[in-house]
Amino acid sequence: MKKKEQTAAGCATQLRSRPEGAFLLGQGQTPLGGETQMYRAMREAVPILDAAIGKLVRLTGGFTAACADKQAERELRKFLLTAPIGRGQYGVECFLEAYLDSLLTYGRAIGEMVVSQGKLVAVCWGDVTRVHVQQSDSPLELTLGTYEKGQFRAFPQQKLLLFSTWNPDAENPYGASLLRSMPFLTDVLMKIYKTIGINWERAGNVRYSVVYRPKDERAESSAAAEQMAREWTAAMQDGRSGAVRDFVAVGDVEIKVIGADGKILDSETPVRQILEQLVAKTGLPPFMLGLSWASTERMSKQQADLLTSELWAIRRCVQPVLQRICGMWLRLNGYGCEAEIVWDDISLQDIVEEAHAELYRQQAEKIKRETEETR
Repeated sequence: MKKKEQTAAGCATQLRSRPEGAFLLGQGQTPLGGETQMYRAMREAVPILDAAIGKLVRLTGGFTAACADKQAERELRKFLLTAPIGRGQYGVECFLEAYLDSLLTYGRAIGEMVVSQGKLVAVCWGDVTRVHVQQSDSPLELTLGTYEKGQFRAFPQQKLLLFSTWNPDAENPYGASLLRSMPFLTDVLMKIYKTIGINWERAGNVRYSVVYRPKDERAESSAAAEQMAREWTAAMQDGRSGAVRDFVAVGDVEIKVIGADGKILDSETPVRQILEQLVAKTGLPPFMLGLSWASTERMSKQQADLLTSELWAIRRCVQPVLQRICGMWLRLNGYGCEAEIVWDDISLQDIVEEAHAELYRQQAEKIKRETEETR
């Protein structure tokens, strides 16, 4: 009898078992007030912040798993490449990208290992903004769950949940977002951009002051002034609709642009100062975000080393999650070996420049050896 192939279809999950969302909070409650909504709004409003998190996620790179048992290694790698993760995506690396996006944006991320008929068949991530964290009896453990009708309800299978925090402190188990120190600066930046938009809108929608000075106060002069006002209004309305209409006046008529002498404030300096602070918090060089502030757009070795250390810090944060996924798959498939996470190399330097530097070093050593031999 042919063994039925195990799939993830129809498997029950704790994070996506309800159509209302990954986590259901009763009566519209949110775990941390408006903080999570604020971080999401910041990414939507400031393209540099959204691009910075996306680049950090991609620069973290991919991974693979290595095992002492080569048969187990081949099957595990196949699972890592083909495992369904929901939302029409496959592969644990796709899960890792969504997991890191949540981790950097909100300071925490949550996922779930889906087990069916004694096999690990899928991995999915959840909406961490709708989950509560509660301290367990042990100071080293946390209980994850939701609030329903004002009562905390823990998820029944805590061992299948994956939870990570970014830079947590002693009193906050939720972790700290990469955007934590940016709300004030982001608010100032949005005010500047809004003011710029209003100023340019006013500059494009010019308003006029029309003054007609009749020679006398007769009724004919009053009627002429009213007719002039109607014609001027009609000409302005036609101009807004794209039509061209001339305005011809007879007599002493003075036309001035309202606010023509007002200057638009120079926003380049304050905007750059704010962006410098925001970019510095991300740890990325400005040219990676499309900002040309320096005379050169190449990364120095010191900058590359600093960025590499930041990326390895992110890797160390999520590596236990990947090891749990690999370990769960191996145990449920009857393998007793351990899995080692092997990350892709981080290459931030120009490969051509590195090759040239290596060539120069070899040439220098050759010249040194020849000099020593001739002595």
